[in-house]
Amino acid sequence: MFIGREKELSELEEQFSSERKTSILIYGKRGIGKSTLISQAVRSYPGIVINFECIKSTYLGNVTLLSKNVCEALNLPEMKFSSLADIFQFLEKQNKQILVILDEYQYLKETGKKEEIDSYMQYIIDHLENQVKIILCGSYITVMRELLEEENPLFGRFTSVIHLQEMDYLTASCFYPDLSSEQKIRIYSVFGGSPYVLSLIQPEKGIAYNIIKYLLPSTGILRIYIENVMLKEIKKAYDVRILEVIGNGKKRYSDINMSLGGDGNGLLDKQLKNLLDMETIHKEFPVNKPDDKKKQFYTISDNLLRFYFAYVFGCSSSLSFLGPEVFYKEKIEPSVSEFISRRFEEIARQYFMIQVRTGKRRGIQNVGTFWYDDPKGKKSNEFDCVLKRREGYDFYECRFMKNPLTRGICDEEKEQIQSVSDILHPVTIGFISASGFSFQSDQYDLISGDDLFDE
Repeated sequence: MFIGREKELSELEEQFSSERKTSILIYGKRGIGKSTLISQAVRSYPGIVINFECIKSTYLGNVTLLSKNVCEALNLPEMKFSSLADIFQFLEKQNKQILVILDEYQYLKETGKKEEIDSYMQYIIDHLENQVKIILCGSYITVMRELLEEENPLFGRFTSVIHLQEMDYLTASCFYPDLSSEQKIRIYSVFGGSPYVLSLIQPEKGIAYNIIKYLLPSTGILRIYIENVMLKEIKKAYDVRILEVIGNGKKRYSDINMSLGGDGNGLLDKQLKNLLDMETIHKEFPVNKPDDKKKQFYTISDNLLRFYFAYVFGCSSSLSFLGPEVFYKEKIEPSVSEFISRRFEEIARQYFMIQVRTGKRRGIQNVGTFWYDDPKGKKSNEFDCVLKRREGYDFYECRFMKNPLTRGICDEEKEQIQSVSDILHPVTIGFISASGFSFQSDQYDLISGDDLFDE
Protein backbone atom coordinates (compact mmCIF):
# COMPACT_ATOMS: atom_id res chain seq x y z
CA MET A 1 0.00 0.00 0.00
CA PHE A 2 1.48 3.33 -1.10
CA ILE A 3 0.27 6.41 0.77
CA GLY A 4 1.23 10.05 0.29
CA ARG A 5 4.51 11.27 -1.22
CA GLU A 6 2.73 12.41 -4.40
CA LYS A 7 5.12 15.31 -4.94
CA GLU A 8 8.22 13.16 -4.48
CA LEU A 9 6.81 10.40 -6.69
CA SER A 10 6.12 12.90 -9.45
CA GLU A 11 9.65 14.27 -9.15
CA LEU A 12 11.21 10.81 -9.52
CA GLU A 13 9.02 9.90 -12.47
CA GLU A 14 10.01 13.17 -14.16
CA GLN A 15 13.69 12.41 -13.55
CA PHE A 16 13.31 8.88 -14.92
CA SER A 17 11.72 10.15 -18.13
CA SER A 18 14.38 12.80 -18.69
CA GLU A 19 16.72 12.34 -21.64
CA ARG A 20 19.42 14.30 -19.83
CA LYS A 21 22.05 13.10 -17.36
CA THR A 22 20.31 12.04 -14.15
CA SER A 23 21.74 11.58 -10.66
CA ILE A 24 19.40 11.68 -7.65
CA LEU A 25 20.01 11.95 -3.91
CA ILE A 26 17.32 10.64 -1.53
CA TYR A 27 17.82 10.74 2.23
CA GLY A 28 15.80 10.54 5.43
CA LYS A 29 15.58 8.68 8.73
CA ARG A 30 15.03 4.93 8.81
CA GLY A 31 11.43 3.81 8.38
CA ILE A 32 10.47 7.03 6.63
CA GLY A 33 9.56 5.30 3.34
CA LYS A 34 12.56 5.86 1.06
CA SER A 35 12.67 2.31 -0.34
CA THR A 36 8.88 2.21 -0.76
CA LEU A 37 8.95 5.50 -2.66
CA ILE A 38 11.68 4.23 -4.98
CA SER A 39 9.88 0.91 -5.53
CA GLN A 40 6.71 2.76 -6.48
CA ALA A 41 8.55 5.13 -8.80
CA VAL A 42 10.48 2.43 -10.70
CA ARG A 43 7.20 0.85 -11.80
CA SER A 44 7.09 3.49 -14.50
CA TYR A 45 10.76 3.13 -15.46
CA PRO A 46 11.06 1.47 -18.89
CA GLY A 47 14.59 0.15 -18.49
CA ILE A 48 16.61 -2.25 -16.32
CA VAL A 49 16.71 -1.57 -12.57
CA ILE A 50 19.75 -2.58 -10.50
CA ASN A 51 18.87 -2.13 -6.84
CA PHE A 52 21.86 -2.67 -4.56
CA GLU A 53 21.88 -2.20 -0.79
CA CYS A 54 25.37 -1.31 0.39
CA ILE A 55 26.65 -3.30 3.35
CA LYS A 56 29.02 -2.82 6.26
CA SER A 57 32.01 -4.44 4.61
CA THR A 58 35.06 -3.39 2.64
CA TYR A 59 35.06 -1.40 -0.57
CA LEU A 60 35.93 -4.54 -2.56
CA GLY A 61 33.25 -6.48 -0.72
CA ASN A 62 30.62 -4.01 -1.89
CA VAL A 63 32.05 -3.95 -5.42
CA THR A 64 31.88 -7.75 -5.58
CA LEU A 65 28.24 -7.87 -4.48
CA LEU A 66 27.27 -5.03 -6.81
CA SER A 67 29.00 -6.88 -9.67
CA LYS A 68 26.86 -9.91 -8.95
CA ASN A 69 23.68 -7.80 -8.94
CA VAL A 70 24.66 -6.22 -12.26
CA CYS A 71 25.17 -9.59 -13.94
CA GLU A 72 21.89 -10.96 -12.59
CA ALA A 73 19.95 -7.89 -13.76
CA LEU A 74 21.48 -8.13 -17.24
CA ASN A 75 21.08 -11.92 -17.34
CA LEU A 76 24.82 -12.42 -17.93
CA PRO A 77 27.35 -14.93 -16.56
CA GLU A 78 28.94 -13.74 -13.35
CA MET A 79 31.83 -11.35 -13.89
CA LYS A 80 34.16 -9.62 -11.48
CA PHE A 81 34.96 -5.92 -11.56
CA SER A 82 37.73 -4.25 -9.61
CA SER A 83 36.09 -0.87 -8.99
CA LEU A 84 32.88 1.13 -9.15
CA ALA A 85 34.20 2.98 -12.18
CA ASP A 86 34.69 -0.32 -14.04
CA ILE A 87 31.11 -1.33 -13.29
CA PHE A 88 29.62 1.89 -14.62
CA GLN A 89 31.87 1.90 -17.69
CA PHE A 90 30.58 -1.60 -18.43
CA LEU A 91 26.96 -0.49 -17.98
CA GLU A 92 27.41 2.43 -20.36
CA LYS A 93 28.61 0.04 -23.09
CA GLN A 94 25.36 -1.98 -22.89
CA ASN A 95 23.49 0.68 -24.84
CA LYS A 96 20.41 0.15 -22.66
CA GLN A 97 18.37 2.28 -20.29
CA ILE A 98 19.64 1.34 -16.84
CA LEU A 99 18.83 2.70 -13.39
CA VAL A 100 21.33 1.95 -10.60
CA ILE A 101 20.14 2.42 -7.00
CA LEU A 102 22.82 2.47 -4.30
CA ASP A 103 20.79 2.19 -1.11
CA GLU A 104 22.33 2.85 2.34
CA TYR A 105 25.13 4.70 0.57
CA GLN A 106 26.63 5.74 3.92
CA TYR A 107 27.97 2.18 4.39
CA LEU A 108 29.81 2.35 1.07
CA LYS A 109 31.09 5.83 1.93
CA GLU A 110 32.52 4.54 5.21
CA THR A 111 34.71 1.97 3.41
CA GLY A 112 37.14 4.65 2.23
CA LYS A 113 39.05 7.55 3.70
CA LYS A 114 37.33 10.91 4.10
CA GLU A 115 35.51 11.76 0.85
CA GLU A 116 37.42 9.06 -1.05
CA ILE A 117 34.28 7.19 -2.12
CA ASP A 118 32.53 10.49 -2.85
CA SER A 119 35.38 11.31 -5.23
CA TYR A 120 34.88 8.00 -7.03
CA MET A 121 31.18 8.78 -7.36
CA GLN A 122 31.99 12.28 -8.64
CA TYR A 123 34.08 10.78 -11.42
CA ILE A 124 31.33 8.28 -12.26
CA ILE A 125 28.58 10.93 -12.39
CA ASP A 126 30.71 13.36 -14.38
CA HIS A 127 31.33 10.68 -17.03
CA LEU A 128 27.84 9.19 -16.89
CA GLU A 129 26.02 8.69 -20.18
CA ASN A 130 22.40 9.82 -20.35
CA GLN A 131 20.99 6.28 -20.64
CA VAL A 132 22.44 5.25 -17.25
CA LYS A 133 20.80 6.93 -14.28
CA ILE A 134 21.84 6.70 -10.64
CA ILE A 135 20.20 7.11 -7.23
CA LEU A 136 22.17 7.48 -4.00
CA CYS A 137 19.96 6.76 -1.01
CA GLY A 138 20.81 6.81 2.69
CA SER A 139 19.45 6.85 6.24
CA TYR A 140 22.24 8.59 8.16
CA ILE A 141 21.10 12.17 7.67
CA THR A 142 24.31 13.85 8.80
CA VAL A 143 26.40 11.68 6.46
CA MET A 144 24.11 12.18 3.48
CA ARG A 145 23.91 15.94 4.01
CA GLU A 146 27.69 16.11 3.68
CA LEU A 147 27.22 15.31 0.00
CA LEU A 148 25.47 18.66 -0.43
CA GLU A 149 28.22 20.74 1.17
CA GLU A 150 30.30 22.92 -1.11
CA GLU A 151 33.61 21.30 -0.15
CA ASN A 152 32.32 17.78 -0.90
CA PRO A 153 33.30 16.26 -4.29
CA LEU A 154 29.62 15.54 -5.05
CA PHE A 155 28.50 19.13 -4.52
CA GLY A 156 26.37 20.27 -7.46
CA ARG A 157 26.31 16.81 -9.08
CA PHE A 158 22.69 15.91 -8.29
CA THR A 159 19.88 16.73 -10.68
CA SER A 160 17.35 16.17 -7.89
CA VAL A 161 17.56 16.06 -4.08
CA ILE A 162 14.68 14.55 -2.08
CA HIS A 163 14.68 14.84 1.70
CA LEU A 164 11.95 12.55 3.04
CA GLN A 165 10.50 13.49 6.40
CA GLU A 166 7.80 12.09 8.65
CA MET A 167 4.25 12.31 7.38
CA ASP A 168 2.10 14.98 8.94
CA TYR A 169 -0.98 14.00 10.94
CA LEU A 170 -3.29 14.33 7.93
CA THR A 171 -1.30 12.09 5.58
CA ALA A 172 -0.64 9.58 8.37
CA SER A 173 -4.40 9.28 8.94
CA CYS A 174 -4.68 7.63 5.50
CA PHE A 175 -3.27 4.52 7.19
CA TYR A 176 -6.42 4.39 9.37
CA PRO A 177 -9.16 6.21 7.40
CA ASP A 178 -12.11 4.51 9.12
CA LEU A 179 -11.27 5.68 12.66
CA SER A 180 -13.00 8.60 14.34
CA SER A 181 -11.15 11.93 14.49
CA GLU A 182 -10.46 11.40 18.22
CA GLN A 183 -8.97 7.95 17.54
CA LYS A 184 -6.84 9.38 14.71
CA ILE A 185 -5.49 12.05 17.06
CA ARG A 186 -4.62 9.41 19.66
CA ILE A 187 -2.85 7.14 17.20
CA TYR A 188 -0.79 9.92 15.63
CA SER A 189 0.08 11.45 19.01
CA VAL A 190 1.65 8.20 20.23
CA PHE A 191 2.94 6.51 17.07
CA GLY A 192 3.75 9.50 14.86
CA GLY A 193 4.11 9.66 11.09
CA SER A 194 6.65 6.99 10.19
CA PRO A 195 5.18 4.77 7.43
CA TYR A 196 7.16 1.80 8.76
CA VAL A 197 5.69 2.15 12.25
CA LEU A 198 2.17 2.72 10.98
CA SER A 199 2.39 -0.38 8.80
CA LEU A 200 3.19 -2.51 11.87
CA ILE A 201 0.49 -1.50 14.31
CA GLN A 202 -3.25 -2.27 14.38
CA PRO A 203 -4.81 1.20 14.75
CA GLU A 204 -8.38 -0.07 14.92
CA LYS A 205 -7.57 -1.74 18.27
CA GLY A 206 -6.62 1.54 19.97
CA ILE A 207 -3.47 2.88 21.55
CA ALA A 208 -3.57 0.70 24.71
CA TYR A 209 -3.54 -2.55 22.73
CA ASN A 210 -0.73 -1.43 20.45
CA ILE A 211 1.41 -0.02 23.26
CA ILE A 212 1.02 -3.18 25.35
CA LYS A 213 1.65 -5.54 22.43
CA TYR A 214 4.31 -3.75 20.37
CA LEU A 215 6.10 -1.25 22.60
CA LEU A 216 6.27 -2.43 26.20
CA PRO A 217 7.62 -6.02 25.88
CA SER A 218 11.41 -6.32 25.46
CA THR A 219 10.63 -8.37 22.32
CA GLY A 220 7.97 -5.95 21.03
CA ILE A 221 8.67 -4.99 17.43
CA LEU A 222 8.39 -1.26 18.10
CA ARG A 223 10.65 -1.40 21.14
CA ILE A 224 13.25 -3.36 19.15
CA TYR A 225 12.91 -0.80 16.34
CA ILE A 226 13.51 2.11 18.73
CA GLU A 227 16.37 0.60 20.71
CA ASN A 228 18.21 -1.14 17.88
CA VAL A 229 17.47 1.14 14.93
CA MET A 230 16.33 4.63 15.94
CA LEU A 231 18.79 4.95 18.83
CA LYS A 232 21.65 3.00 17.27
CA GLU A 233 23.27 5.96 15.56
CA ILE A 234 22.65 8.22 18.56
CA LYS A 235 24.20 5.90 21.14
CA LYS A 236 27.47 5.80 19.23
CA ALA A 237 28.36 9.37 20.05
CA TYR A 238 25.64 11.12 22.03
CA ASP A 239 24.33 11.01 25.56
CA VAL A 240 20.81 9.60 25.32
CA ARG A 241 20.09 11.17 28.70
CA ILE A 242 19.51 14.38 26.73
CA LEU A 243 16.40 12.77 25.29
CA GLU A 244 15.42 11.43 28.71
CA VAL A 245 15.60 14.95 30.14
CA ILE A 246 13.50 16.42 27.33
CA GLY A 247 10.97 13.55 27.51
CA ASN A 248 7.44 14.73 26.83
CA GLY A 249 8.16 18.36 27.53
CA LYS A 250 9.99 21.38 26.18
CA LYS A 251 13.32 22.07 27.83
CA ARG A 252 15.60 25.08 27.83
CA TYR A 253 19.31 24.65 27.35
CA SER A 254 19.91 25.55 30.99
CA ASP A 255 17.48 22.85 32.18
CA ILE A 256 19.19 20.17 30.08
CA ASN A 257 22.66 21.30 31.12
CA MET A 258 21.76 21.28 34.81
CA SER A 259 20.16 17.82 34.60
CA LEU A 260 23.30 16.42 32.98
CA GLY A 261 25.70 17.87 35.53
CA GLY A 262 26.29 21.30 34.04
CA ASP A 263 30.06 21.13 33.51
CA GLY A 264 29.90 23.83 30.82
CA ASN A 265 32.69 22.34 28.69
CA GLY A 266 30.85 22.84 25.40
CA LEU A 267 30.10 19.15 24.89
CA LEU A 268 26.35 19.67 25.31
CA ASP A 269 26.35 22.37 22.63
CA LYS A 270 27.99 19.99 20.18
CA GLN A 271 25.66 17.11 21.02
CA LEU A 272 22.54 19.26 20.71
CA LYS A 273 23.72 20.53 17.33
CA ASN A 274 24.33 16.99 16.11
CA LEU A 275 20.95 15.80 17.38
CA LEU A 276 19.35 18.73 15.56
CA ASP A 277 21.22 17.80 12.37
CA MET A 278 19.98 14.20 12.75
CA GLU A 279 16.40 15.52 13.13
CA THR A 280 16.10 13.68 16.43
CA ILE A 281 15.24 16.93 18.22
CA HIS A 282 14.21 20.38 17.07
CA LYS A 283 14.23 23.88 18.48
CA GLU A 284 11.12 25.92 19.12
CA PHE A 285 11.06 29.71 19.19
CA PRO A 286 7.96 31.79 19.98
CA VAL A 287 6.76 33.55 16.82
CA ASN A 288 6.95 36.88 18.66
CA LYS A 289 10.45 36.31 20.10
CA PRO A 290 12.43 34.46 17.41
CA ASP A 291 15.79 35.81 18.61
CA ASP A 292 15.30 35.44 22.36
CA LYS A 293 17.51 32.52 23.42
CA LYS A 294 15.91 32.52 26.87
CA LYS A 295 12.63 31.51 25.22
CA GLN A 296 14.26 28.81 23.06
CA PHE A 297 13.16 25.24 23.79
CA TYR A 298 14.27 21.79 22.65
CA THR A 299 11.76 19.01 21.95
CA ILE A 300 11.95 15.45 20.63
CA SER A 301 10.82 15.42 17.00
CA ASP A 302 9.34 11.92 16.67
CA ASN A 303 6.14 11.18 18.62
CA LEU A 304 6.96 7.50 19.15
CA LEU A 305 10.47 8.29 20.39
CA ARG A 306 9.01 10.97 22.66
CA PHE A 307 6.56 8.46 24.11
CA TYR A 308 9.36 5.94 24.63
CA PHE A 309 11.45 8.41 26.65
CA ALA A 310 8.43 9.67 28.55
CA TYR A 311 7.34 6.23 29.72
CA VAL A 312 9.60 3.31 28.77
CA PHE A 313 13.26 4.38 28.89
CA GLY A 314 14.95 3.30 32.10
CA CYS A 315 11.93 1.28 33.24
CA SER A 316 13.05 -2.23 32.22
CA SER A 317 13.05 -3.53 35.81
CA SER A 318 9.57 -2.19 36.55
CA LEU A 319 8.26 -3.51 33.23
CA SER A 320 9.71 -6.93 33.89
CA PHE A 321 8.22 -7.03 37.39
CA LEU A 322 4.74 -5.68 36.59
CA GLY A 323 4.33 -7.01 33.05
CA PRO A 324 3.10 -4.89 30.11
CA GLU A 325 -0.62 -4.87 31.03
CA VAL A 326 -0.21 -3.78 34.65
CA PHE A 327 2.60 -1.37 33.74
CA TYR A 328 0.30 0.33 31.26
CA LYS A 329 -2.53 0.53 33.80
CA GLU A 330 -0.36 1.97 36.57
CA LYS A 331 2.33 3.99 34.80
CA ILE A 332 0.84 5.14 31.51
CA GLU A 333 -2.96 5.23 31.56
CA PRO A 334 -3.28 7.92 34.30
CA SER A 335 -1.33 10.50 32.26
CA VAL A 336 -1.60 9.38 28.65
CA SER A 337 -4.35 11.93 27.90
CA GLU A 338 -2.01 14.70 29.03
CA PHE A 339 0.67 13.30 26.71
CA ILE A 340 -1.80 13.32 23.82
CA SER A 341 -3.01 16.83 24.61
CA ARG A 342 0.52 18.18 24.15
CA ARG A 343 0.82 16.45 20.80
CA PHE A 344 -2.63 17.77 19.89
CA GLU A 345 -1.16 21.26 20.00
CA GLU A 346 1.39 20.22 17.37
CA ILE A 347 -1.38 18.69 15.25
CA ALA A 348 -3.19 22.06 15.39
CA ARG A 349 -0.06 23.86 14.18
CA GLN A 350 0.34 21.33 11.36
CA TYR A 351 -3.31 21.95 10.40
CA PHE A 352 -2.67 25.66 9.93
CA MET A 353 0.56 25.03 8.02
CA ILE A 354 -1.35 22.79 5.61
CA GLN A 355 -3.99 25.49 5.18
CA VAL A 356 -1.34 28.13 4.51
CA ARG A 357 0.49 25.96 1.96
CA THR A 358 -2.71 25.07 0.13
CA GLY A 359 -3.79 28.71 -0.02
CA LYS A 360 -6.79 28.34 2.29
CA ARG A 361 -5.46 30.92 4.75
CA ARG A 362 -3.89 34.11 3.46
CA GLY A 363 -1.68 36.69 5.09
CA ILE A 364 -0.06 34.30 7.59
CA GLN A 365 3.63 35.03 8.19
CA ASN A 366 4.36 32.29 10.72
CA VAL A 367 2.74 29.55 12.80
CA GLY A 368 3.98 28.56 16.25
CA THR A 369 3.84 29.45 19.92
CA PHE A 370 3.65 32.89 21.57
CA TRP A 371 5.35 33.95 24.79
CA TYR A 372 4.41 37.07 26.69
CA ASP A 373 5.55 38.81 29.87
CA ASP A 374 3.17 41.08 31.75
CA PRO A 375 5.26 43.28 34.09
CA LYS A 376 2.19 45.02 35.55
CA GLY A 377 0.40 41.80 36.36
CA LYS A 378 3.70 40.17 37.32
CA LYS A 379 2.97 37.10 35.23
CA SER A 380 4.01 35.38 32.04
CA ASN A 381 2.33 32.83 29.85
CA GLU A 382 2.67 30.87 26.62
CA PHE A 383 0.06 30.29 23.95
CA ASP A 384 0.65 27.04 22.09
CA CYS A 385 -0.97 27.77 18.73
CA VAL A 386 -0.63 31.24 17.25
CA LEU A 387 -0.70 32.59 13.71
CA LYS A 388 1.40 35.67 13.06
CA ARG A 389 0.00 38.34 10.74
CA ARG A 390 1.37 41.72 9.77
CA GLU A 391 -1.31 43.45 11.84
CA GLY A 392 -1.18 41.15 14.88
CA TYR A 393 -1.82 37.57 15.92
CA ASP A 394 -4.54 34.92 15.75
CA PHE A 395 -4.72 33.03 19.07
CA TYR A 396 -6.08 29.47 19.24
CA GLU A 397 -6.68 27.48 22.38
CA CYS A 398 -6.35 23.70 21.88
CA ARG A 399 -8.39 21.33 24.02
CA PHE A 400 -8.27 17.54 23.93
CA MET A 401 -11.24 16.54 26.10
CA LYS A 402 -13.93 13.88 26.10
CA ASN A 403 -16.79 16.39 26.11
CA PRO A 404 -17.53 19.24 23.68
CA LEU A 405 -16.05 22.60 24.60
CA THR A 406 -18.53 25.01 26.19
CA ARG A 407 -19.05 28.70 25.56
CA GLY A 408 -18.17 29.46 29.18
CA ILE A 409 -14.65 28.09 28.81
CA CYS A 410 -14.19 29.99 25.57
CA ASP A 411 -15.40 33.26 27.13
CA GLU A 412 -12.94 32.87 30.02
CA GLU A 413 -10.07 32.39 27.58
CA LYS A 414 -11.18 35.45 25.59
CA GLU A 415 -11.21 37.59 28.74
CA GLN A 416 -7.68 36.47 29.60
CA ILE A 417 -6.45 37.44 26.13
CA GLN A 418 -8.27 40.77 26.09
CA SER A 419 -6.93 41.68 29.55
CA VAL A 420 -3.47 41.96 28.00
CA SER A 421 -4.53 42.91 24.49
CA ASP A 422 -2.06 45.80 24.46
CA ILE A 423 0.72 43.18 24.65
CA LEU A 424 -0.83 40.42 22.53
CA HIS A 425 -2.44 42.46 19.69
CA PRO A 426 -5.09 39.79 18.95
CA VAL A 427 -6.74 39.80 15.53
CA THR A 428 -8.70 36.55 15.87
CA ILE A 429 -9.53 34.35 18.85
CA GLY A 430 -10.28 30.72 18.06
CA PHE A 431 -10.59 27.30 19.62
CA ILE A 432 -9.68 23.82 18.45
CA SER A 433 -11.56 21.08 20.27
CA ALA A 434 -11.08 17.37 19.52
CA SER A 435 -14.63 16.66 20.70
CA GLY A 436 -16.26 19.65 19.02
CA PHE A 437 -18.37 22.34 20.68
CA SER A 438 -21.63 22.60 22.57
CA PHE A 439 -22.48 25.89 20.85
CA GLN A 440 -22.16 27.83 17.61
CA SER A 441 -20.60 31.24 17.34
CA ASP A 442 -19.69 33.98 14.88
CA GLN A 443 -17.50 35.54 17.55
CA TYR A 444 -14.88 32.77 17.62
CA ASP A 445 -13.22 30.65 14.95
CA LEU A 446 -14.29 27.16 16.06
CA ILE A 447 -12.43 24.13 14.67
CA SER A 448 -13.51 20.63 15.67
CA GLY A 449 -11.59 17.38 15.50
CA ASP A 450 -13.59 16.42 12.41
CA ASP A 451 -12.60 19.71 10.76
CA LEU A 452 -8.93 18.80 11.18
CA PHE A 453 -9.41 15.79 8.93
CA ASP A 454 -11.66 17.39 6.30
CA GLU A 455 -8.66 18.52 4.24
